[in-house]
Amino acid sequence: MKLSIIIVNYNTYTLTRQTIESIIHKEHTFQYEILLIDNASKDNSIEKLQKTFSDLISKKTLKVFVNSTNLGFAKANNIGMRAAEGQYILLLNSDTVVNEDCLEQCLAEMDKNSNLGALGCKVVLPNGKLDHACKRGFPTPKASLYYLLKLYKINPIKYGQYDALHLKEDEVGEVDCLMGAFMLMPKTALDKSGLLDEDFFMYGEDIDLCYRIKENGYKILYYPKATITHYKGGSSKKKRTKVIYDFHNAMWIFYKKHYYSKYNFAISFLVFIGIWTKYLLEILKNSVSSN
Repeated sequence: MKLSIIIVNYNTYTLTRQTIESIIHKEHTFQYEILLIDNASKDNSIEKLQKTFSDLISKKTLKVFVNSTNLGFAKANNIGMRAAEGQYILLLNSDTVVNEDCLEQCLAEMDKNSNLGALGCKVVLPNGKLDHACKRGFPTPKASLYYLLKLYKINPIKYGQYDALHLKEDEVGEVDCLMGAFMLMPKTALDKSGLLDEDFFMYGEDIDLCYRIKENGYKILYYPKATITHYKGGSSKKKRTKVIYDFHNAMWIFYKKHYYSKYNFAISFLVFIGIWTKYLLEILKNSVSSN
């Protein structure tokens, strides 16, 4: 088995169907499996998906796992990764469309370099613009401060570490981390680095995994010759309070895990205040947008 594709579904029948169809409607030169994990959807989406793709299920090209509760993004993906049989494992969001020969190109690039621990393609939004989270630097205190102060607008090379602005969006090159919407990894790298950290409910787990992959000596590649489209269909202008909390809590979990011991108390205190002040501002902004 060459490739295992992990997709998590949560109340998104139409989007998840679109994602799966973008894979299966192409002729591939390699053997693959799709592992679909449902996080206790309440809209009958998993039942409809099982009916829609019953032929794939009978052929065991599509394997379905149904959770009784919403375990979060990290735990759900880990269920799929533990069951995966592929040489390579791809984390793929349920609100994406795989374009043209994206998978073939990415696998060919991975095959050429045994020191690659993760590869991410170019992720574009429906309007054609880059989803900047597909190539990033680690959120160090300095990089995060430059980003919040928008200093990257003055000098993107000097101050643009947060969005890896040393690379143009169509330039192949190494980065610190990728986004979990499309993250291709050799199983051997995961065996060394571990799976997603389940302390992250949603958000941050992809950055954390990239951090550990790099700690184990692997390179992480941004490969924009291949593309997917990211619809971000699960979100809306008004976000749920829990989603906002999960995002900011993930920032603090990551800092505590990887940076707390590297900085003095004053820096850590400022980071803590900064994260949770931003959280309160986002809650206020979200509340206003709902009126």
